[in-house]
Formats: sequence, C-alpha cells, structure tokens
Amino acid sequence: MEETTHKPTGMFAFIIIWIGQLFSVLASSMSHFALTIWMYQQTESALALAWMQVAFIAPFLLVSPFAGVMVDRYNRKLMMMLSDLAAAIATGGIFILYALGMLEFWHLYVAAVLNGIGNTFQWPAYSAAISTMIPKEQLGRANGLMSLMEAGPGVVAPLLAGMLLPVIGLTGILAVDIVTFFFAIGALLFVHIPQPRKTEEGQQKSGNVFSEAAYGFTYIFARPSLLGLQLIFFFANLFSGIGYTLLAPMVLARTGSDSIIFGTVQTAGAIGAVAGGILMSIWGGFKRRVHGVLLGWILTSLSGFVLLGIGQGLAFWIPAMVVSALFAPLINASNQAIWQSKVAPDLQGRVFSARRLIAWFSNPISPIIAGTLADFVLEPAMRSDGLLAQTFGGLVGTGPGAGMGLLLVFCGLAAAMVGLTGYFIPAIRNAEDLLPDHDTLKAAEETQL
Repeated sequence: MEETTHKPTGMFAFIIIWIGQLFSVLASSMSHFALTIWMYQQTESALALAWMQVAFIAPFLLVSPFAGVMVDRYNRKLMMMLSDLAAAIATGGIFILYALGMLEFWHLYVAAVLNGIGNTFQWPAYSAAISTMIPKEQLGRANGLMSLMEAGPGVVAPLLAGMLLPVIGLTGILAVDIVTFFFAIGALLFVHIPQPRKTEEGQQKSGNVFSEAAYGFTYIFARPSLLGLQLIFFFANLFSGIGYTLLAPMVLARTGSDSIIFGTVQTAGAIGAVAGGILMSIWGGFKRRVHGVLLGWILTSLSGFVLLGIGQGLAFWIPAMVVSALFAPLINASNQAIWQSKVAPDLQGRVFSARRLIAWFSNPISPIIAGTLADFVLEPAMRSDGLLAQTFGGLVGTGPGAGMGLLLVFCGLAAAMVGLTGYFIPAIRNAEDLLPDHDTLKAAEETQL
C-alpha cells in the first residue's frame, strides 16, 4: 500500500531540504573560517590546525560502518536530524565557552570529534534518502545540486565571515551557525521522506550490528563492478590527495608566501566547483554515467594538477583551478547516481558507509607521502644544483616550490592513468550493464508473487 501524506514529496521536498542545508553549510563554513583564524592566533601552529582534520576524520573511520547500519535500521529523517543536532551541540558548546571567556584551543578538537560523528551519519542518510525521494532519471541533477551545496559556501563564506567578524564578532557568527542548524532541522520536519521498501536480500542479511556492518563490505566485494569503481576512487583520491596537500605550500613557496595570490587560487577553485555544480544540476551528466566518473578523473587530473605543477603564476593557476574543479561535480554526481540506482534503498546505509570508508582510506596516507617526498626528496632535487634540476627544470623551473610542482605533475598523470585504466577493465567500463537497477529487481520480485 502506498503511503499517503500531505507534506511535500519528491523533487519539491528535496529542494526544501537542500535550501535548509545550504544555509546551514554556509554558516558552518563561516564558523570554520573564523575559528581557524582564532585558533592560529592562539597557537601560531600549523600542526595544531592539522590535528583538527585528524579529530574530524578519526570518528568517521571508526564509526562509519556502524552508522550505516543505524541508517538502514531506523528512520532516515531522524538520522539526518540527529546529525544536524550533534553539530548544533558542538557549535553551541564552543559558543558558550567563548562567550564566558573560557574557550581553549583543545575544546575545538572535542567539537571536531562530535562534528565528525554527526557527519558519519549524515552522508549515508542523505544519500540513501535521495534514492527514495527522486526518480532515477533525476539523480544526476539532484546530486549536482548536492555538489553545488558543498562547493558554493567555499566562495561566499570567507568573504561574509571577513565582513561580519568586525561587526558581530566570533560570538555573532557562532550564533548564526546555531540558528541555521535548527532551520535545516525544520526543513526536514516540513517534508515527507519515504522509508525504503524492505527487499528480500535486506531481510535475509539482517542480524546483529557487527554482521550488518560487515555486510556493507561483503556486498561491495561480491560485485566486481562496484568494487572496481570504488578502487578507482581509492587510487585517484590517493594521488589527488597528495596533490591537494602540496597545493598551498607550492603556491606560497613560489610566491614568497603571498597570501593574496594563494587566496585568489583557492577562490578560483571554488568558483569552478560552483560552476560545475550548476552545470550538473541543469544537465544531469552523461547518459552512461560511468563516462562521467572515468572521463571526469582524466580531465580533472590533466587540466588541474599537471597545469598547476607546470605553472609558476596566476596566469596558469587560475584557469587550471577553475577547469579542474569544474569536473569534480561530474565525477561525484555520476558515481553517486550509479550507486543509488544499483543498490536497493534498504541496503544503502551500510553499503554507502562501507563505500565511503574505502574511498577515504587513503586520506590519512596522502599527506604523509606528500610531505615526505616534498621535503626530503623532490625539493632538494629541484634546487638549481639538484639531481633532477637539469632533467625537469625546463618543465617546472627550479628553486623553492619546483619540487612540489614536479610532484603535482606526477600525481596528475597518475590520477589520469587511474581513470584511463577503468576503460580497459570490462567490469568497470560496463558496470551499468552488468548490474541491474534495484527497481528492476523489485519489479521482478513483484511479478513472481
């Protein structure tokens, strides 16, 4: 029996949720910008800021498989609301401590852990909910809007925070952030999000929390096409993670620590990502979505990291950042649409959590590789009298930043090769043909009844 409701449904409901989240993400980005400045003023340590990222991602790596089980077991709207509430509590705690003059930098680590836990539940819950709300033909556009929501605040938030800090201070920015969390929760309360129909496979694989968490990985490893797609992301993320780690120090090294130039490069990337999100929300991507994944990685790697490494000024860096970021929504939205179409909605929580854990497993590895190679191998080798200066000096120049630029070129070529390799593996290239859509399986089950 179909569930009847007077609340908004479908694409209209998705847009309402999206608007609520857009305001919340924008305000949270402003808070992050302001708190980063505050923390650096307190510690004057880049390492202290780096530990913020560790504090955020560590809960994800530990909790993610179990979060996926919770998303599949319980009401997905409730899971989304709880994730927003966790972030509101973390920000509220910082707000109170700062207002009382008691805030210390280590408090931000605790807040980052709580935010990380909330995000661990939020992503699989939102991804799975979209599958039950939106027809599969609209998944590319919906995921394009999600990419736009992720990228858009990167353009506006630093400007808004910079203007508002002198007027309302850190207290005011944190207060705005808290209010928008409840705005996002209110948007969720206003709409109808269908619970997924229980499939035969989902019922058979129900059990204790640990077995269901493990099933997310079992599901992926039993399907070579899905595993192949995720390994594409693992290796491409590994190389691109090395590149992104080196982007800031390379630009600063080549420009004598010019923060204005570095800020311009970052803004160019954010503008490209916004443009890509808008394009995907209108276009929806290739009809064969695997092209969006594989071709997207090839184009973003060659146009981005290779040109960034070769370039030695804004004339190269700005177009490279814009074009590179332009393809990111195509990659992510196309891949998301494939998974949302192929995996039954009542399994998506645990499968998507396992999927993200595989893709993100390289995140802690990339910075270590990048820093070690740059500081101890390539930067010394690309000095004017270095071992590699004569060979590659004509490509990336010599001196400060040249070694990191050369590593960016290598990473871009390697990531492009990862995307190209996918075309030579039938299980990946033909993933959409080899894997049936979950609604096709549902229709077959109903015919047999």
